[in-house]
Amino acid sequence: MQNESVILIVDDVSSNVEVLAAILKDDYQIKVAQSGAKAIELAVQNPVADLILLDVEMPGMDGFEVLKRLKSSRVTQHIPVIFITSYNTTEEEEKGLLQGAVDYITKPIRPVIVKARIKTHITIKKQRDALLYSSSHDQLTGLYNRRHLDEEGGRKFSRTQRTQDKLSVIMLDLDHFKTINDTYGHLCGDNVLVAVASLFNKFKRNEDFVTRYGGEEFVILLDNCGLADAKEKAENLRKNIQRLNPDGIKISASFGVAEFNNKHKSFEELLKDADKALYIAKESGRNLVVDFSNMSSTDAELLD
Repeated sequence: MQNESVILIVDDVSSNVEVLAAILKDDYQIKVAQSGAKAIELAVQNPVADLILLDVEMPGMDGFEVLKRLKSSRVTQHIPVIFITSYNTTEEEEKGLLQGAVDYITKPIRPVIVKARIKTHITIKKQRDALLYSSSHDQLTGLYNRRHLDEEGGRKFSRTQRTQDKLSVIMLDLDHFKTINDTYGHLCGDNVLVAVASLFNKFKRNEDFVTRYGGEEFVILLDNCGLADAKEKAENLRKNIQRLNPDGIKISASFGVAEFNNKHKSFEELLKDADKALYIAKESGRNLVVDFSNMSSTDAELLD
């Protein structure tokens, strides 16, 4: 019976592919590429490959070049690669391992050895994926966590500085959340947070980056999104949160919105502007969307 793991077999010789596929097809989902370029293309297509069996000797782009390109991309660098080769020299094996291959399997293929080594590396991959997920995601809501926001926010900010594309930030806080916990209990409070997170996932674009910033506070990074569109998105979310009523509890949220400009020297400065706008939204009665660039001098005085 197949599990969810995907093996990408890369070999320009059809008979070699057929042998490996016959050994593995009952235990894994199989993808096949007969060139290096096709391998790089298929590695990231849904579902993403969990492990790649890569022939060393291929015309055009050989296995070493394919491995080099896979390891140079953030998208594919963590996919384990096992070289399949008819050569059994220490120099070649050392070269592949130094470039990032996790193992070597030599021809002729021995089914028991192939299955055992693949099982080992798939297990290691799953363990690593679980650790990466827990280090970057909030346990309760499944959204990204604050630590990952700092990393991704810095990357997006640096790219926006270079390209001068648009980047906006929404920061929001659920109104009177302590009262919800005190009145209904923390389990109901957790259910509220999960319901709001599900709402974000329903309305977000693929490129949107949604984070549980802490407690009942969330941050949304919007690539290629100007201030007007960010405010519209925030207003739509505000209305939908108000209609949500998880566990029969009426909730609302306050929003602060800020857009990147060249005065910002870091992602932290951009985030701080959204936080200032959020503060004014809460001070102005809550359940509001406030745009940092449209804050009055009186608002600014409140923040001094």
